[in-house]
Order: sequence, then structure tokens, then C-alpha cells
Amino acid sequence: MAKRLIFIVDDEPAITEPLAYALTTDGFQVESFTLGQACQQRLNEQIPDLLVLDVGLPDINGFELFRTIKAQADLPILFLTARGEEIDRVVGLELGADDYVVKPFSPREVAARIRVIIKRYNTGVSDTKREQSLTVNQQTATAVYFGTTLSLTRFEFLILAQLAESPEHVFSRAQLIDTLWPDRSGSMERSVDTHIKTLRSKLKHIRADVDVIKTHRGLGYSLELP
Repeated sequence: MAKRLIFIVDDEPAITEPLAYALTTDGFQVESFTLGQACQQRLNEQIPDLLVLDVGLPDINGFELFRTIKAQADLPILFLTARGEEIDRVVGLELGADDYVVKPFSPREVAARIRVIIKRYNTGVSDTKREQSLTVNQQTATAVYFGTTLSLTRFEFLILAQLAESPEHVFSRAQLIDTLWPDRSGSMERSVDTHIKTLRSKLKHIRADVDVIKTHRGLGYSLELP
């Protein structure tokens, strides 16, 4: 079986080398780039299984590069940055990043997160699961909706999993934030709304005639399965 290919875009060898080593020892194939433009050129030749992207690149803003790459290919992207400000986290998550890791970090922890993200993008489903309208598997971090495996970001999956634990129960924004972002502040409510919007769009793309995420004005959100 071919090794999963990971691209790392970061101009700090002290960051890329330990992470590349951890991923390589985990069985991944790794290519590192110090410039965003070099990564873009490589993407014209091959699309990796996952991209680790630094926000503060010397030649291009990481968020702008994210938009360009997402317009070119549908692949999971993990933001890697020294910036710990909340606004950067909010922007990264609202763009649709699958995860967001602030430096310094444990290379082994990031490698573990990458394994979960890739599994979520690639895990198949059984015929039994296809018979159900929605199946959420916490162990494999996968969700199957009307027989189709959903391609979700980390936070979209966590929100869906939380809603699916208690169908028809109304979860307030504060409850969802407490579960997903324990270190949050009030402005994170906007991020919850954004993830709900993109999650609902992905569900509607599969079944336009079904709307399983209900908005309760002034209260929150609930999941109502057919």
C-alpha cells in the first residue's frame, strides 16, 4: 500500500524537521516547503493526503494560500502557527481548516491529529451503516449520511457528534462552545454559527430535501433525524 503523502509548509527548520521525523516514523511520506509558492507549484503535479500550513509564511499569507489551495483541490488542511491570538483561530476555523495547532507543540500529538483527520476523509462504510440516515462513529471520527461518508473539518464533526448524542435536544451556542472550545470567549459564538452553516450545506448537498439541523431562535440548535 502506498504511503500517505503529507505536505508541510513552514519556513522554520526547527518546526518542520521534528514534525517530518514524527510523521515519517508513523509511516507517512513527507515533503517540506519553506515558501507557499513552491508548495503551489508542487500541487500542480500531485495532491497530498493532507497539508500542514503555517500562517506566517515569508512570501504569502497562509490564509490567502489556504483559499487558493481549497479552490484547486479538496484536501484536509491543518493550520500550524506561532500566533495564539483568538482572531487568528477564528479566521482559520471559519475558513474551514480541519484543525489549528499553535506553536510550540508536540510533533507526536500533531501526527496523531493528522491520522484522525485522514481517517475521517478516507474511511469506508458498511452496507449496514448505509441503511441509516446518519451514523456517527467517535472512534474512527467518521460520519455517514444517507450512505455517503461526509468530508468534515474537525470542528464540524465535533458539532455533529455533539448534536447526534441527543437528537431533538436543543444545544445552546454556549453549550457547544464549552464542549468544543473550553478556552473560548464570547466572540467564539460567531464561529459556531459559521460551522453550523457549512455543516448544514454539506448535509444538504447529499439530501437537498432533508434539513436535519434545526435552528431554534434565541435558544440554539438541535438534530432531528427522519
